[in-house]
Amino acid sequence: MTLTKRLLKRDDIRNVAIIAHVDHGKTTLVDGLLKQSHIFRENQQVGELIMDSNDQERERGITILAKNTAIIYRGTKINIIDTPGHADFGGEVERVLNMADGCILLIDAIEGPMPQTRFVLQKALELNLKPIIVINKIDRRDARIDQVLEWTQDLFLELATTDAHLDFPILFAVGRDGVAMYDPDDERRDLEPLFETIIDTVPAPIVDPEAPLQVLIAALDYDDYKGKYAIGRIVRGRISPNTFVTLINRDGVVSRQKVNLILTYKGLQRVEVSEAIAGDIVALTGIASANIGDTIADVDTPEALPTIAFTEPTLKMSFSVNASPLAGREGKYPTSRQLRARLYRELETNVSLRLEEGNTPDEFIVSGRGELHLSVLIETMRREGYEFQVSRPEVITREGEHGELLEPIEHLVIDTKDTYIGVLTETLAARKAQLINMSNDSSGNVRLEYHISTRGLIGFRNAFLTLTHGNGAMSSILTGYQPWLGKISTTRMGALIASEAGVAMTYGLNNAQQRGDTFIEPGTPVYEGMIVGLNARPIDMVVNVCKEKQKTNIRSSTADIAIRLTPPIMMSLEQSLDFLNNDELVEVTPQNIRLRKRYLTQHERARAREI
Repeated sequence: MTLTKRLLKRDDIRNVAIIAHVDHGKTTLVDGLLKQSHIFRENQQVGELIMDSNDQERERGITILAKNTAIIYRGTKINIIDTPGHADFGGEVERVLNMADGCILLIDAIEGPMPQTRFVLQKALELNLKPIIVINKIDRRDARIDQVLEWTQDLFLELATTDAHLDFPILFAVGRDGVAMYDPDDERRDLEPLFETIIDTVPAPIVDPEAPLQVLIAALDYDDYKGKYAIGRIVRGRISPNTFVTLINRDGVVSRQKVNLILTYKGLQRVEVSEAIAGDIVALTGIASANIGDTIADVDTPEALPTIAFTEPTLKMSFSVNASPLAGREGKYPTSRQLRARLYRELETNVSLRLEEGNTPDEFIVSGRGELHLSVLIETMRREGYEFQVSRPEVITREGEHGELLEPIEHLVIDTKDTYIGVLTETLAARKAQLINMSNDSSGNVRLEYHISTRGLIGFRNAFLTLTHGNGAMSSILTGYQPWLGKISTTRMGALIASEAGVAMTYGLNNAQQRGDTFIEPGTPVYEGMIVGLNARPIDMVVNVCKEKQKTNIRSSTADIAIRLTPPIMMSLEQSLDFLNNDELVEVTPQNIRLRKRYLTQHERARAREI
């Protein structure tokens, strides 16, 4: 039999990824596709953001982990891959696009193409995925459909490498309402135009089911009953349960493994099947040593597929055992052995993460894509019961061809009101950002585009929200490396540092508030060296927040003092990381997030300054 005759066109299946910038509506659109494909019972309560099953995803309103689902439309199975939109989770996008033949590129009808839009589209075109453009949120009052279409076409002209990349259908949608149209003025009924476009545009896989098996592992999952799932697309061949295969890891090491179960996707569930063939997206159990980027191949013909390449991390921070006087009181896993095991386990699925041993056995250097990437890991571990401390994020530099020091540079896009241009320009200039483009409309909205070092972006997100009073959106993506831009001065004031251990008292906090803003409430346990507030001056100051008012024979009430206390500033994890200076740490426990000096006593801090 010739090779041509062995090839099979899988008209019964389509594999499509949904890609977009953060908050452009991917997960909401997937909700609509799932509901309108009738995979749920009529009386089943499924809620909103069905694919965002992770607690942090729901709380933050973003997709963090790429996920698989599948629907049936008129006899054709559509495997859908929902991907993250935030640049910090670009590694999730890079690894799962290999499973698709086409992509739905979602673009907000107001914002238009954003930095992550460019990133995900470039990755999709590199893999020759067939694109479908969906202009979403066209019902919004400020929607500028024609302008966004023009920007989108310009982006394709810039990124396309073949004429075929410029041939794509365009649809218009209101994902929240579950409607899509071929034209913005069409009747808004349902998502059938999108279903039809997927079937007509995304190519059916053309595969060889009789060739030796090859599966590239693009994702991993785990449960307590079936163990590890190796998730990927069968590139060629077929596979059945309880068969032996060859696992080829990223380094080319070959091992013999047994596949226990074969599962495919149906809605939100995995369903066991007796056989899967090339073109199917499957989850395999039994291969405990599988990792992302490995190849599962035929026992007699162990041929590896090209592994998945990932963009390198740009930020690093140290994770170490909690060494504060309050250590061990609030967490289930406080030891270095437990911390080490958890971080190495994270490496199996978090493919953009890197881990190195620190200067001491209790310290580990964790590198990631950005502040959000690292803070999500910290918050996840905190909720699992881990107790540890982390340092200020630092950029990862490189050495240039001529020995010069290079640092990562990002393309920053800001959408806000024109009244904030002055204060933003001044703040970003101090962070050595370079304005490359500015555009505005007639309604007072402005878009600012900058080139800025990753170092200059550390701590800017919270400053941005303050400067614009929440009236703006910002996003950035790595564009490359440039020579070190020099020192970036910090504008942070000094810290108010607790002088002794005890419990914060109203009287002591009232005295501290004469010098700045406080971060804690009366009754909060404190220790020497713990940061309890922000000084109004640019120097650190030691304060005694445990001090009580001296008792006298004169009757008095502390109510007047309590009334005068300003409510404390309660900082989130991200705000705490942004706050840090190099000599400070964040203590993370399941119950609290505390700020502290690296050296707790005044004597140790003075000695460190001398060194």
